[in-house]
Amino acid sequence: MSQTDPIAELLTRIRNAMRARFNELIVDHSRIREAICRVLMAEGFLDGVEVGGEAPKRKLVLKLRYSASREPVIRGIQRVSRPSVRRYAGADEIGRTRGAMGVQIVSTPLGVMTGREARRKRVGGEILCRVW
Repeated sequence: MSQTDPIAELLTRIRNAMRARFNELIVDHSRIREAICRVLMAEGFLDGVEVGGEAPKRKLVLKLRYSASREPVIRGIQRVSRPSVRRYAGADEIGRTRGAMGVQIVSTPLGVMTGREARRKRVGGEILCRVW
């Protein structure tokens, strides 16, 4: 099955797994998916990201994070730039998400990073998604 938007598929699978209270989620590997998941882990939205398997059939194993009362840490996750409508922003145009309680994940020439890092490094790029 071909995917027209693998990033949206990743975000939807994370959203659904959180709602179903899964502890782990296994998705197909790609470099952009791994970079997005590593940013989510660094920001505290995921507990862990592991890459497993051999080269042609690699998988990402995501450890989902919950609060002490078993509520999902990720309240919302939204795809911003889509294949049909790309959203680009300069360093000055990258805004804050939910009153700085969330993050924007941006693909820049320096790699995938949060909007906060992109503003600090004075680099713009494609806004992939928002997580809060």
